[in-house]
Amino acid sequence: MKTLAAILVEQNKPLELGEVEIQALNYGQVLVRIHYSGICGSQLGEIAGQKGPDRWLPHLLGHEATATVMQVGPGVKKVESGDAVVLHWRKGSGLEGPTPKYTWEGKTVNAGWVTTFQKLSVISENRLTKVSKDLDLESGVLYGCALTTGYGAIVRDARTLPGESVIVLGAGGVGLCAIEAARIAGAYPIVAVDLYPEKLAAAKRQGASHTVVSDGNLEQALREIVGPQGADVVIENTGVLDVMQVASAITSNDRGRTVLVGVPPHDARLPLDTMPLHFGKVITGSHGGDADPDRDIPRLVRLQQAGRLELTNMLSHRFRLEDVNDALDAMRRGEVVRCVLDMDD
Repeated sequence: MKTLAAILVEQNKPLELGEVEIQALNYGQVLVRIHYSGICGSQLGEIAGQKGPDRWLPHLLGHEATATVMQVGPGVKKVESGDAVVLHWRKGSGLEGPTPKYTWEGKTVNAGWVTTFQKLSVISENRLTKVSKDLDLESGVLYGCALTTGYGAIVRDARTLPGESVIVLGAGGVGLCAIEAARIAGAYPIVAVDLYPEKLAAAKRQGASHTVVSDGNLEQALREIVGPQGADVVIENTGVLDVMQVASAITSNDRGRTVLVGVPPHDARLPLDTMPLHFGKVITGSHGGDADPDRDIPRLVRLQQAGRLELTNMLSHRFRLEDVNDALDAMRRGEVVRCVLDMDD
């Protein structure tokens, strides 16, 4: 069996499209037909070598999607053929099968426990969660990464309380989901910061009370909104060192929390004033918002179905898999809030 896939062959080069051969399912593996795949900033980082040289080339990409189960391998009990599922990179319950190997033009193509830039994919049982078949599968891709990460950054990492002030630096997919989560948590004010007016307009729709265009006077502009003491919670999504420094500086020294979601280049170093950390201020990294897919995804689905969680407006662009490089370029230019690859097109 073969499937069309976008393959990372060389860092800092366009992905190559090819028909890869799928091997027989191993223990703990599930074969799915992908309907929609999201594109996350993490994939841009992989292509650019943000974490250093890539020793797994060539390999497949993508870690958030919606799909239908086609076949289950030995030992799989969590899902069965015909189930609708969300694919996610955070571990859930179930078996962790071996990472699949595909073949293409006589070469082995590596893959992780979940890859989604392809029409058919072999997924580890613990990287998928069953959902209702009436879930909107297009916006449902956000459950795989953006929503669970943004939600987790607000609720788990920062433990945001009603009435606390929140600043979200970077209003892409994860940032918009953090804004939505802050709104649900009862935070105020909720301040969105970005370079691009289109993303700030989207942030307003998701619940931001204030928006700020990122410039050289960013810290001063933010203090005019949250007060001279700084914000209770700051979510940093960009991984840009200058912005990360602003995130730390604008966080209140009185038990304020800075959550670093964005990942800087592997050789970057961030100078920080550590004195406030001895008196209750917290600076922490985020690993996918510490999301628990088995618990968080059903809870968030209930909120969406009850009309308390708005996701459809976050998806600004749609591309075919064959146009994946156009989608990646649009993201690099800041033209995209969050886009999906439509595999059913």
